[in-house]
Amino acid sequence: MKQPKPNQAFRWGIILNAVYIVAEVTFGLMVGSIALVADAMHNLSDVLGLGIAWFADWLSCRQPTIRRTYGYKSSSILAALVNAVFLLVAMGAIIVEAVQRFGHAQPVAGGVVMLVAGVGILVNGATALLFHSGQQHDLNIRGAFLHMAADAGVSLGVVLAGGLTLLTGWAWLDPLVSILVAVLVLISTWGLLRDAVNLAMAAVPKAIDTAAVRALIEAFPTVTACHDLHIWALSTTDVALTVHVTRNVSSDNDQFLEQLSHKLRHTFEIAHVTIQVEYGDYQPLQQRDNPY
Repeated sequence: MKQPKPNQAFRWGIILNAVYIVAEVTFGLMVGSIALVADAMHNLSDVLGLGIAWFADWLSCRQPTIRRTYGYKSSSILAALVNAVFLLVAMGAIIVEAVQRFGHAQPVAGGVVMLVAGVGILVNGATALLFHSGQQHDLNIRGAFLHMAADAGVSLGVVLAGGLTLLTGWAWLDPLVSILVAVLVLISTWGLLRDAVNLAMAAVPKAIDTAAVRALIEAFPTVTACHDLHIWALSTTDVALTVHVTRNVSSDNDQFLEQLSHKLRHTFEIAHVTIQVEYGDYQPLQQRDNPY
């Protein structure tokens, strides 16, 4: 099956989930199911998250400017950070509401809950499929894919809760499921928040081993040492690297730079490589008698 382009995937994902949210909130309020409302709020955060990710994806394609020489690539990192904070606040509110419901549990229509949540499995599953191909190459799209796939599993949990409520009549199962849904989302969101904060603070992306990068550089022909190695994320997909290397020869410098840059890009998928070549023994600036 031909996969849609990212823009089409975001568009259809938002439309499908927006329609489902309206239905879920409506039926949740009609039957008094906090679990359905909790899942609807989660799906609302998904729609907002998809919208923010879509906007960031559009921004990242804009051309660099004089003031923004890297363009707007880092907007995808900010989008992930905003989504994580929003999810934490929304799920915290859901947990508070569910805990209050334990003391005043009300019967819910388990059949309606199962039907609406069952539709959610289809909607979230279809949305996840929209991002299936792109998630292999784009971390931002991979996050959308994994999130929607997890939502399909959460909807399955709501279906099971509705079935158990029908069989047992235990009204407290509904708020219990809403808490479990919120906890699962909080667990996944914490990882998203941690990674987004790390990238926003110019940390080395977790997919890259700094020691392995250093070892490759130092093992490259004519390189005797390297220092001032910096690796950071320009976006959720683009990585930049700067490094000073010391060579024992001064010939074929252009060819050397081209080959080492190509090796770093190919091995570690680093999009922007900047290398400064030095000759002889390196001595830090502050240790030199006459730095000028």
